[in-house]
Amino acid sequence: MISGSDTATFLGLDVGTSGVKAILIDLDGNAIADASAPLSVSRLRDGWSEQNPSDWWQATLVSVDALSKSSPEALARVRGLGLSGQMHGATLLDKSRNVLRPAILWNDGRANMECLEIEKACPESRAISGNIAMAGFTAPKVLWVKNHEPEIYEKIDKVLLPKDYIRWRLTGEFVSDMSDASGTLWLDVKKRDWSDELLAVTGLSRTHMPSLVEGSASSGILKSELLSRWNMSGPVVVAGGGGDNAASACGIGAIRPGEGFVSLGTSGVLFVSNDRFRPNTQGAVHAFCHAVPQTWHQMGVILSATDSLNWLAGLTGRDAAQLAGEAETAYCGPGEEIFLPYLSGERTPHNNPAARGTFTGLSHNSDPVRMAQAVMEGVAMAFGDALSMLKEAGTEINSLVAVGGGSNSALWLKLIAASLDMEIQVPRDGDFGGAFGAARLGLCAAQNASPVEVCTMPHIVKTIAPDPQLRELYGKQYARYRALYPAIEEAKT
Repeated sequence: MISGSDTATFLGLDVGTSGVKAILIDLDGNAIADASAPLSVSRLRDGWSEQNPSDWWQATLVSVDALSKSSPEALARVRGLGLSGQMHGATLLDKSRNVLRPAILWNDGRANMECLEIEKACPESRAISGNIAMAGFTAPKVLWVKNHEPEIYEKIDKVLLPKDYIRWRLTGEFVSDMSDASGTLWLDVKKRDWSDELLAVTGLSRTHMPSLVEGSASSGILKSELLSRWNMSGPVVVAGGGGDNAASACGIGAIRPGEGFVSLGTSGVLFVSNDRFRPNTQGAVHAFCHAVPQTWHQMGVILSATDSLNWLAGLTGRDAAQLAGEAETAYCGPGEEIFLPYLSGERTPHNNPAARGTFTGLSHNSDPVRMAQAVMEGVAMAFGDALSMLKEAGTEINSLVAVGGGSNSALWLKLIAASLDMEIQVPRDGDFGGAFGAARLGLCAAQNASPVEVCTMPHIVKTIAPDPQLRELYGKQYARYRALYPAIEEAKT
C-alpha cells in the first residue's frame, strides 16, 4: 500500500529530441496537467546531429513555468520528480562546469570508425556491454572528440547524458540511472556498474562518470532556488529515472518479464522486459538494464519510423496524418512499391549508419497515397526484422502494447500485427510516454513505493489481432523487402 498525503503530486520531465515535456500526476497515477517546450536539432553536416544543453535547460524551465501558471496548487504539492530523456547524447563539461561543445545526439553517425577502434582495443566489449559498438552510443562519440577535437577532449571533466545534465541543473548532483547508462557503451550491463576496461579504451575513468542509482531510487533533492521559483513547499526527491524507452515502459506498465511495447514515434522501438541479461549482438539488438531493479530489457530499434512518413509528407507538401488516413481509405492489400525506412541509417538488424532509404517498384501509378502506404508497410516489416532478432536471443514476448503518435493509425497497427504475427493491445487515450513513466518513478522514490505496484498497465480498449490473409500476403512482400538491402549494399561496392 502506498502511504503518504493523498494530496501529494509527482512531476515527470522528458528531455526529448524535439522538445521537453513536463507532466504532473497524483498519488493514484492520474495525469493532472502537462506542458511542453520545443527544441531544434542542428545538422551541420550530413549524418551529424547536435543540440545545445542550455536549450534543454531553458525548455525545462519553460515547461515547468507553464505548469506553475496553469496548475499552481498541484505543482506546489510535488513531492517527487522523475527524469526521462533521449539516450546516448554526449554532454561534455569542464572542471568549471562549462559545457565544452554542443551535445552529439543519439542519431548522429559520425563516429563509425571509432566503433571499430573500440572493439579492436577491447575484444570483450560486446560481452561486457551486451551491445555492438554503434555510432549512436556515447563512448564512440567521445572517442571521436578525442580524435578530431583533442583540445576539447583534454578539458573533459564530466560526461553526462541529456537527462542527467538536467538532473545536475536541478539538484547539483552528478548521477545517472542504470537504463540510460546502458546506452553509453561504458556499462557492464550484467553487473549494473561502470566497466573500468571500457572506460579505459576512451581514456576515461570513473571520475569522469556520474554515480549510478536504480531508476526508482533517489538521486538527490531539488535545489531550494527552484522550489522558490515554482512555489513548491518541498522537499522534492528526484528519482534516478530512465532512458526514454525504459521510462516509457514504466509508463505503459511493461516491467515484468515478457511484457513489451511497440513504439511508433520518431524512431520505432520493439521493447521487451527480461528477468536477466539477454544479449544478441549479432542481430544489433540492444540489451540494457531496465529502469527498475533486478530487471533488464531488450530493444530492436528502427531509426526512422513516423519520421519516414513525416519526410514523405514534407516532400509532397501534404500532412502526415492526412496521408496516413488516405492510405487507410484506399488500402486494398500490399502495394507494388516497397520502401526501406533507413533515412538516418539503421540499427536493428543492420547496424549501419550509412544505410539510406529506398523506394522500389515505382510506376506512373505511384502517387503520394500509394507511397505513404509503402512507407507504413516498410516500417511494419522493419519491426518484423526486429522481432526476428529478439527471437534469436531466446526471448518470448507475452504481450505488446502500442504507444507513440503513429499508433493512432489503425492501418499501421494492422500492418505491424500482420508483420509480427502477434496481437497488439491499444490502451485508452492517454499519455503513457517517457514523462509519465518518469513521474511514476518519481512517485516510487518519494514514497518508497514498489515499481510493481506503481507501474501498472493501463486499461486496454481494443486488441488488434493479426489477419491470417494479410500475414500470408506480407510474407511474400517481406521476402522482397529482405532481398533489397543486401542487393543495394553490394551495388555500392
